[in-house]
Amino acid sequence: MSVEIALRAARVRYGPLEALHGLDLALPAGTVTVLLGRNGSGRSTALRALAGTVPLSGGRVLWRGEDVTRVPAHLRARRGLCFVPDLRAVYATLTVAENLDLALPGRRDEALAAYPELARLLGHRAATLSGGERRMLALARAVCGTARVVLVDEPSLGLSASVASRTYGLLAALAAPPAGAAVVLAEQRVPAGLPAGSLGYELRRGALASCGELV
Repeated sequence: MSVEIALRAARVRYGPLEALHGLDLALPAGTVTVLLGRNGSGRSTALRALAGTVPLSGGRVLWRGEDVTRVPAHLRARRGLCFVPDLRAVYATLTVAENLDLALPGRRDEALAAYPELARLLGHRAATLSGGERRMLALARAVCGTARVVLVDEPSLGLSASVASRTYGLLAALAAPPAGAAVVLAEQRVPAGLPAGSLGYELRRGALASCGELV
């Protein structure tokens, strides 16, 4: 497996508190990787460090061997990185249709095929949606996009069991050929239905506790 993106001895500080303590992660292309851990373990911070939405206080981010530590988040997105955070993942003042057209120009039908529940909500502002509806809207840009690196923090947050299962299937398809993306999920526990060869990294207090194949 070729490494698509990696953290090397990554450290992140929030004021006086250090959230990542020299973390090493190697995230391969064509694979679903799950960052596991309780709240406060550092899994969300690891995603943000990869996406560039928090700066490193030490260490590096490597993308296909290139040091992108100082490359800002919007330029990482242009290079092919899609990050879906757990909160504030949609434009609240825009309608569902406007959010989709901004994230997926000319591909609204694909988003509605993935999440038909959004079809009746196209004229609604995102701020008026339920938590699960906002989650589907945010996830649509990941599962229908063409990113080489897809980072999703708690994909099933607020979703029904059936929609969550569909979502994991859509994310797994991104890692499969021909897309072959590096799909990285932050979860509290291992989700069901992951494809064979999926990897798991368990984080504890900002450091790597264990790693290995999940399926």
